[in-house]
Amino acid sequence: MGCYPPGVPSLQRLVFVCINERAPDNPKGCCKHKGGADVRDRLKAELSKRGLSKTIRANNSGCLDQCENGVTVVVYPEQVWYGHVTEADIPEIVEKHLIGGQVVERLLLPKQPHLGGRTVFPALEIGAAGR
Repeated sequence: MGCYPPGVPSLQRLVFVCINERAPDNPKGCCKHKGGADVRDRLKAELSKRGLSKTIRANNSGCLDQCENGVTVVVYPEQVWYGHVTEADIPEIVEKHLIGGQVVERLLLPKQPHLGGRTVFPALEIGAAGR
């Protein structure tokens, strides 16, 4: 029977997109005003278009304390943090990282010692993606 009740998805990756809103005069700015909701919507649409929305979940996130780095996106289980993400970056993130396991280095936020210098992770198990 397994450890999950029927209907619980078996996700290979979780992606959190910051859509936190701060006051307009906050010097840090905020991901919502920098397009966080648009990035999240584009990510969801891209995953759906590729038939991956049951294998990779795109989630809203509150503040990730990286507002000065533009829209922030975090991919789990690897815990890879991307900054200054725009809608135009989403196809590359989906193709390279979420499917292929390759970190998109140009968007990688600095100071991520937990990665141990790794930029390659296991690729998506395509059979599990229902593609």
